[in-house]
Amino acid sequence: MFRPLGILPAMVTPLDGDQALNEPALRALVNHLIAGGIHGLFALGSQGEFWAFDAAEKQRILELVVEETAGRVPVCAGTAALTTREAISLTRMAERVGVDAVSVLTPFFVSPTPQELYNHYAAIAEATSLPVILYNNPGRTGVRLPPATVAQLAGIKNVVAIKDSSGDLGLTAEYVRAAPAGFVLMGNDALILAGLLYGCAGAIAATANVVPRLVADIYDCFQAGDLAGARAAQERLAPLRQAFTLGTFPVVIKEALDLMGLAAGPARRPVGPISEPAREELRQVLRELIHLPGSQELPGR
Repeated sequence: MFRPLGILPAMVTPLDGDQALNEPALRALVNHLIAGGIHGLFALGSQGEFWAFDAAEKQRILELVVEETAGRVPVCAGTAALTTREAISLTRMAERVGVDAVSVLTPFFVSPTPQELYNHYAAIAEATSLPVILYNNPGRTGVRLPPATVAQLAGIKNVVAIKDSSGDLGLTAEYVRAAPAGFVLMGNDALILAGLLYGCAGAIAATANVVPRLVADIYDCFQAGDLAGARAAQERLAPLRQAFTLGTFPVVIKEALDLMGLAAGPARRPVGPISEPAREELRQVLRELIHLPGSQELPGR
């Protein structure tokens, strides 16, 4: 049974120069992340450009991730959609493919009432046997899941967690207080340790694409009672999280992987590449970040 805990990278979706899916690179990314000590995988989230792919492409992405993972860690699939009907269709597809859980972002563009949000998630949960993770990201969707609604949804047997990417620790604390123990996952990479201290069960983190071992160390050290080690890992991660501002989301993490020699390719247009000065700034962040014992030198570009 899937348990929402530990560090799950919000995986990028590697593309080639024609912006088509780069299947060998996606397989390589799966192995890079698992070798880095992460606790699960999260495909087709915000960092994975879920909005940019049609249903057939999404199915192929999930098939590749599930196949390459081969049961080594749990696989969670993003099945967000603007309508309940489409979210159910994507969730059923993900279940057929063989993922371990789904994560469903709130609807976007529209502004549902709390009752409409409850009905949306309840219908999705009823339509699948998979564990369902709620996903709150009001900065990008304009929709905020109220703690009272989360508490109601937590009463549904297969609604097992919420990812909170609000960046509002007060709201995260309200989710922790309102829901069962171990229900909340931090979605802001800068606040992983803070979330764990508040009672979060783990985090879904985009930066873990680049430095999976470092991000996993935040959780692993915390679980071992090594708060100093967890804090050191969180502080070391900070410059990479701050580098998100160097380009249009979600391209910076893809550019970082390319600089490391791990093919990620472009983001789908209209998102374009970062500027050369920004790329040099990102390269310097990576030089300082990955020069750890046993690390390889960062390649030039």
